[in-house]
Amino acid sequence: KEALHLPDANVVTRDFALSDRNPRVLANLQRIIGHGRLQNTGYVSILPVDQGIEHSAGASFAPNPIYFDPENIVRLAIEGGCNAVASTYGVLGACSRRYAHLIPFIVKINHNEFLTYPNAFDQIMFGTVQRAYDMGATAVGATIYFGSPESRRQIVEVAEAFSAAHDLGMATILWCYLRNPAFKQEQDYHVAADLTGQANHLGVTIQAD
Repeated sequence: KEALHLPDANVVTRDFALSDRNPRVLANLQRIIGHGRLQNTGYVSILPVDQGIEHSAGASFAPNPIYFDPENIVRLAIEGGCNAVASTYGVLGACSRRYAHLIPFIVKINHNEFLTYPNAFDQIMFGTVQRAYDMGATAVGATIYFGSPESRRQIVEVAEAFSAAHDLGMATILWCYLRNPAFKQEQDYHVAADLTGQANHLGVTIQAD
């Protein structure tokens, strides 16, 4: 148990103070940790909404049409006591002047869109790190499909973006997914601890916080 790094109020100081992260990155990490109902516990609750790009907004929001309005997505995160809200350039950019100072914004910089036929299942960049910074983002987020044919390109793109984000003082968050038909044999190994652990390690290596 002593070897485990468990969440607590000092997670930023304990795990990042001796790292190469600059003070502005540490401050933004602490802003996320210190916000919402889970503030200063070391645990985080982030509302992620990429509907409209990675999922059909019509199918997702039809039961609750108010969420076609980007402002209501951010308000839901605030009212729910989340540490942060993660969404697209479009959603967060539409209401950044009103809300970026009230809850940490995490701008998702790459996506897999589903209008391409046949579906490509590839994460591509949708904007720049500078644009996320200009809208007041606390952090940027990205996804990599580790194991996919496109993963090497994604690794290079995200590593460059995360380096730029750190230079600007923003934190970085990576969704590490496994995507490879070979991981499905008698069982589905996409969620196996050794494979997901390796994906997480690769994510940390390219400076995901």
